[in-house]
Amino acid sequence: MTISIRALLGACALGALATAAAAETTITVATVNNGDMVRMQGLMDDFNKLHPDIKVEWVTLEENVLRQKVTTDIATKGGQFDVLTIGTYEVPIWGKQGWLVPLDDMPDSYDVNDLLPAIRKGLTVDGKLYAAPFYGESSFVMYRKDLMEKAGMEMPEKPTWSDIEKAAAAMTDKENGIYGICLRGKAGWGENAAFLTTMDNSMGGRWFDMDWKPQFDTAPWKETITRYLDLMNNYGPPGASSNGFNENLALFQQGKCGMWIDATVAASFVTNPKDSTVADKVGFALAPNKEGVDKRANWLWAWSLAIPAGTQKEEAAKTFIEWATSKHYTELVAEKEGWANVPPGTRTSLYENPKYLEAAPFAKLTLDSINAADPTHPAVEDVPYTGVQFVAIPEFQAIGTAVGQQFSAALAGQISGEQALQNAQSLTEREMKKAGYIK
Repeated sequence: MTISIRALLGACALGALATAAAAETTITVATVNNGDMVRMQGLMDDFNKLHPDIKVEWVTLEENVLRQKVTTDIATKGGQFDVLTIGTYEVPIWGKQGWLVPLDDMPDSYDVNDLLPAIRKGLTVDGKLYAAPFYGESSFVMYRKDLMEKAGMEMPEKPTWSDIEKAAAAMTDKENGIYGICLRGKAGWGENAAFLTTMDNSMGGRWFDMDWKPQFDTAPWKETITRYLDLMNNYGPPGASSNGFNENLALFQQGKCGMWIDATVAASFVTNPKDSTVADKVGFALAPNKEGVDKRANWLWAWSLAIPAGTQKEEAAKTFIEWATSKHYTELVAEKEGWANVPPGTRTSLYENPKYLEAAPFAKLTLDSINAADPTHPAVEDVPYTGVQFVAIPEFQAIGTAVGQQFSAALAGQISGEQALQNAQSLTEREMKKAGYIK
């Protein structure tokens, strides 16, 4: 029996393809649709050259949807993802529950000790790192210097809420489509509830007293919601109850916001002339406080990469995380996009790098804001929880979102601020009783 050379060659080629396919590992990464993560997907050629045996597939989702999907997947052991983009809220809770793979064996070249202490601490459980920070952030004030100058005003580096209100009034020019202030209105524990929690901290308030009793019926929360609604109804953009981080970023870049109080990570996007029409007109200040209250409205967060326990592709997932959160990746972004656009808030060495400090006028305030946020003492009064813009208990994800929906409804004019607080108080009491925190 004879076999043609062509058939033999064809069989060899198929065999080689099968071997290559077997050697290639495909990992699925779930991530948020924020600018830094989108940029990373555009830089994957570098990873592919270094690791041709690993193929990365992306699932990129809006923040609220991402949180819902990864929480469901990890709690049910769905196995849909090999790398999760999660934050400072999830990591300690999921790490304790054994839902994440520890990252305590990163190579020396990764330099774990270079991670900013405040950020690293939030991702560590019992001395083990359970997620690697892609970028870290606090929050601060971004404002239009040209509009402030036109109004004959100057933004203090440490503004109060009264300063913010005066500036918002002075910069508002609705006839020309300029709104004095843009703030989060979209419902979600990590959207409007995050911002309003820090605002309440700066008014002297807290989520719970030491007996886990909700505090929405207290004076600080009343002042928080009243001031927030006054600012947004008088000086904010229309449809603000639908605006989260990305929507407000777009408005600011288009020159429609006089001021925006939000994540420090936005600084590189509002000062990038490729994307922002006001890139050369942006100033920065610390998050505000109320006169006489020694607590500012700044949070602490890190979008981080973690591996769900039970994945069959742990080594490939670790290889990807090591690349995406390394000094090498920072230098890659600097080379392609400029030093001002590297992922901020994760490494001490970045804030000692003269190239970065020169390119990023917001660097010092970002670091000061990160270092000033204290998750162990988030409020003026004592609290039984940790977390600055969230409460680090498993139940908070559902409670925070439900409370956020009440505040969003008040901003949309569907209910009053007073009614939103009453609803928040009763629903939080009900859930905390159900969970056994209070009788």
